Amino acid sequence: MIEMPNYAALLAAGLGTRMRPLTNALPKPMLRLAGQTLLEHALDRLQAAGIGHVIVNGHHQVDLLQAHIGMRAKLRRETELLDTGGAVAAMLQAGDLPDAPFFIVNGDAFWLDGPSNLFHRLAAAFDPVQADAVLLLARTAGMEVETGQGDFLWPRGGPLRRPAEREVAPYLFGGIQLVSPALFTDLPGPVFSMNVLWDRALAAGRLTAIIHDGVWFHLSTPAHLERAEAAMAAREVGNST
Repeated sequence: MIEMPNYAALLAAGLGTRMRPLTNALPKPMLRLAGQTLLEHALDRLQAAGIGHVIVNGHHQVDLLQAHIGMRAKLRRETELLDTGGAVAAMLQAGDLPDAPFFIVNGDAFWLDGPSNLFHRLAAAFDPVQADAVLLLARTAGMEVETGQGDFLWPRGGPLRRPAEREVAPYLFGGIQLVSPALFTDLPGPVFSMNVLWDRALAAGRLTAIIHDGVWFHLSTPAHLERAEAAMAAREVGNST
């Protein structure tokens, strides 16, 4: 367990191609679910967890993103897409993020907390002596969407690992993580995915995770967003009776 970090990178620069046509004129994090944009949901949850410094990267329709964020976060404009890992590395190199653990949140992540705050759970699970990152994982069981091969397996009593060929993994990355700046060493170049760093940390035994204990939605296509909206509406009706 570490002291609660006060910084987060919120990734909002992607083109959201699988969400087209909804993302033709909007960044994906500005799509609405349950009365708010995905970005507002994420910012609200970060604020509720006491995280005071949020850096948002933007590329697609970046002026709309800036107007939407207002004074709630700092916007970093990407003239070229850097992918997830490259975007965070650029924030570190620019001094926007500290030389201490910080959160990374995908701008299209949508979740509801379980019994305790997700960010506090990640901080409680993170030991920088033993690991360079702790990921949020969501169970694929019960999801009404195609999840492909999955992202990770976590055998009982064994280490976190990637699925082998033709092996189906029961967990997806949930779009939120807590990382050490030590993860961002010997970088492969200016443009790269966080997957590169995760796989390197896995090989070194320095990647761990927690399993989400609340509600989490996989949001890749307009159909996914419609299902999530219907589920949230049903949840509101259920809670009011």
